[in-house]
Amino acid sequence: MVRPKHLVFTFVALMMGYVLVHNERFLIESESPMWGHFSKYGWWILTHGVAGAAAMFLAPFQFSDRLRKRYTSTHHLVGYIYVVGILILAPLGIYVQYISETLDGTPRSFTVLATVDAVMLYITTGVALVFARQRRLTLHRQWMTRSYAVALVFFEGRLILGLTGLETADITIVQAVIWSCLALSVPVADVINDWAELRRTATVAVRSPRADAPAPGALAPSA
Repeated sequence: MVRPKHLVFTFVALMMGYVLVHNERFLIESESPMWGHFSKYGWWILTHGVAGAAAMFLAPFQFSDRLRKRYTSTHHLVGYIYVVGILILAPLGIYVQYISETLDGTPRSFTVLATVDAVMLYITTGVALVFARQRRLTLHRQWMTRSYAVALVFFEGRLILGLTGLETADITIVQAVIWSCLALSVPVADVINDWAELRRTATVAVRSPRADAPAPGALAPSA
C-alpha cells in the first residue's frame, strides 16, 4: 500500500534530482566556468555544501519506521549527523551570502533572507533535538518534519524558478519566490504532521448523519 509519506519523499527525490541536474550539474563538469566563480568563496562554500548535502540526503531515513525500530543506534547516529549538518550549514549560508554582496553585487536583502532561513532552521532543529532527548517522540517527529521542510526551501526555490523560467527574472521576483517557499514551509509541514487526523475528521464528518435528519424508519413531520 502506498502511504502519503512515500508520495512526499518521491516528490522530494524528484525535486532534488531536478535541482542537481539543472543547477548543480557543474559539479561533474570539470570545465564548467562555475568552478571559477565558486572558487572565489574558498573553503566556506565547500564546507557549507558538504554539511548541507549530509543533512539533506540523510534526513529522509529518519522518517523510516523500519529503520527507527530495527536499527535504533543508526537512527540516533543519522539524527546527530543531521543536527551537526544544520549547525554548520546555517551560519555558513549567511556568511557566504554576505560575501556575495561584495563578490557578486547581490543585495543585502538576500543576506537577510539567508539569516531568517538559518534562524528558522536552528529553532525547529533545536526544539526537535530537545524533544528527542526527553523521549517525547511524537513531538520530536513533528519538529523534525518542520526542520526538514525549512531545509528543503533551498531546493523548492530552485525548482519553482527553474520550471517557471523565473530564474532569469528581476531579482525582486526571485526573492519573492524564495520568501514564499520559506513562509509556507512550516504550515505545509504542519499539514503533513496532521494529515492522518485531518483525514479522520473528514471521514467522520461525511459518515455522521445530519443533526436535523430523521432517524432511519422515523416518520417525517406532517405539514
